Amino acid sequence: MRRNRLILGGMLAAAAGWKTWLLARGAFPFNADEAIVALMGRHILAGARPTFFYGQAYMGSLDAYLVAAGFALFGTAVWVVRLVQTLLYLGILLSTYAIGARILRSERLGLLAVGLLVFPVVNLTLYTTVSLGGYGEALLIGNLLIWMGLILVERLKEQSERLDTRDTALGAAWGLTAGLGVWANGLSLVYAAPVGLAILIFSLRARVGWARRGLLWGALVVGGLLGAAPFWGYGMANGWQSLVGELLGSAVAVEGGSWLVRSFNHLVRLILLGGTATLGFRPPWEVRWLLLPLMPAIFIFWACVLGYGFKQAQGKNPQAWVWRVLAGVGLTLAAGFIFTSFGIDPSGRYFAPFSILLALAGGGLLDWLYQRRRGWALAVLAVVLAYQWGGTLDCALRKPPALTTQFDLQTVIEDGYQDDLIAFLEEKGETRGYSTYWVSYSLAFLSEERLIFIPRLPYHHDMRYTTRDDRYAPYQEWVEESETIAYITASNPNLDVWLRGGFEGLGVEWREEEIGPYRVFYALSRAVRPAEVGLGETRGAVEPE
Repeated sequence: MRRNRLILGGMLAAAAGWKTWLLARGAFPFNADEAIVALMGRHILAGARPTFFYGQAYMGSLDAYLVAAGFALFGTAVWVVRLVQTLLYLGILLSTYAIGARILRSERLGLLAVGLLVFPVVNLTLYTTVSLGGYGEALLIGNLLIWMGLILVERLKEQSERLDTRDTALGAAWGLTAGLGVWANGLSLVYAAPVGLAILIFSLRARVGWARRGLLWGALVVGGLLGAAPFWGYGMANGWQSLVGELLGSAVAVEGGSWLVRSFNHLVRLILLGGTATLGFRPPWEVRWLLLPLMPAIFIFWACVLGYGFKQAQGKNPQAWVWRVLAGVGLTLAAGFIFTSFGIDPSGRYFAPFSILLALAGGGLLDWLYQRRRGWALAVLAVVLAYQWGGTLDCALRKPPALTTQFDLQTVIEDGYQDDLIAFLEEKGETRGYSTYWVSYSLAFLSEERLIFIPRLPYHHDMRYTTRDDRYAPYQEWVEESETIAYITASNPNLDVWLRGGFEGLGVEWREEEIGPYRVFYALSRAVRPAEVGLGETRGAVEPE
């Protein structure tokens, strides 16, 4: 036991050290999605109480409250946002070990599963380091739902006569966690649904009275309602249509064609894009093969892992029911991607749970091999880790884009020029104006909200734009009240030409300054609003974020 704890502690330290090194290298550009979380954290410290991610109604503000706690302890800085995510990832590793040791009955399996996640694939490294508003929380909550839920199922299988207060308390804790997950990030539903179904089935099979069974069900429901209280409160205050619609993907429901055609396209994306990102064969933002010579061996390993998991879920294996529940989580995630509008977005964040499930099955296969050929098992683990480490390092050293959450590379802005931009704007007294989504919010946070440039400009080269980019109403009021206006673009020559033509047509004089990838249109002879030059309104198709 002591040796296992030392090994586990060493792996946690290695995982934290790897993330720290990547962060120190500047491998994760700070962009608008993460800046919104950081701004929400700052606003929470100032007394704001947001329920959801700004401009959305399907991803709760739990992450922002955790970031606010970090800000209260260490100050408002970007590294604090990443510290919160790193701590969440260590919790994911600990809970993965707990599932292996307690639910799958093998401490070595748990250690080997964690070992596969010490240097994770690019996709998991990215979405457990950069905050997008709740994906790290969803993974941790999901692991806790598996751990607590299957302990409860075990107790239901063992209790032949009655359920005691410990079972009811565990059911209430599970329901509370599931409800919290519904509010924090709808991705947690892919865990809650199959695990909750297992609890229901085994509670019906247990030979207990209906009163005890009803008490357990009541604890589950009450816990769920309490955990999701912010979700229900928002719905009752603001209506349910947009809330439920966004939870089911209405924000990205822009596809044409029949439901069957859309679902088939989602299936193709899941296999070709989701599968390759999940296994670490490519970064989630582009199709570029990583460490190609090693890919066949890694593919064979994960194919064997899937075969092992399938075999464990079959026959009279006493733990078969556990493997079926874990498979149910994966199938639920796949079905949610294929059959809902979220399938249009193969950015990688929705595939992160697959990595945890594969690590558990991979830990099982390596545990089986370890019992027969210890050296072979450790060699296979080393090769897989080397592949995952090497693929992530390859991406981290390619700047730009480095490790980015922006899968449309048109939106990637070369990092390292924000301080120069802030200094220039403050020197010229240009503190209000208009820009694109990928500039506005990071600029607001890094300048401590001294510089407010709301996103009313398109960032796509074909000039597509959606008003959903403009997330925070108070900023709109500050800019509209200002009579001194500037415009900021970033690596978009088409937008630069459009603005110049618009200003000339209005007879407005201006000056320009290029700062790295940024171009500032400033010293305008009068305040020009985007509508005057034909910008700031939805045009073209709305792409998923």
